[in-house]
Amino acid sequence: MNYQQSIFLKRRSCRKFTDEQIDPNQVKAIVEAGLLAPTSMNRRPCQFTLVDDKELLEKLSQCKPHGADLIAGCALAVVVSANPSVSDVWVEDASIASSYIQLQAESLGLGTCWVQVRNRMHDNENTSSEWVKDLLDMDGAEHVVSIIAIGHKDAPRPQASLDQLQWEKVHIGNWKEEQQS
Repeated sequence: MNYQQSIFLKRRSCRKFTDEQIDPNQVKAIVEAGLLAPTSMNRRPCQFTLVDDKELLEKLSQCKPHGADLIAGCALAVVVSANPSVSDVWVEDASIASSYIQLQAESLGLGTCWVQVRNRMHDNENTSSEWVKDLLDMDGAEHVVSIIAIGHKDAPRPQASLDQLQWEKVHIGNWKEEQQS
């Protein structure tokens, strides 16, 4: 594998998008990636709500006070949710699906940004998850983990660098033996 061409180096958070719409075949490929993501014991607790309506994207961008405004400018938002009664590791399952969606979008030349919803507040009384669920008339058992904003990149971003990897965070065997070395 040529690491210089690796999708892991190319994928960077994109917060500014062009007005160009996403091709329906690309949308299908993105959804397929989410559906193909592995889940614990193949329980498949995740749901994917696609939003491309500009008015609804604007409303979604208000799901929390900070860090969600970029949703208003994307072409497609994928709301990734899961039902805790289906799997005890629903957060992990939905997170893996969110990552698969991002990697697939990058492989198609699109930009993405993960907007964290789980454990965030819309205001002093309502969680972001409940607010999004109400906005989209989602099933009450669902919990929103993330919103993946997707669109054509407004400007290229430099890829990540292998030189910046923090190898000191890699441990072989156990930590105690390393500390004695």
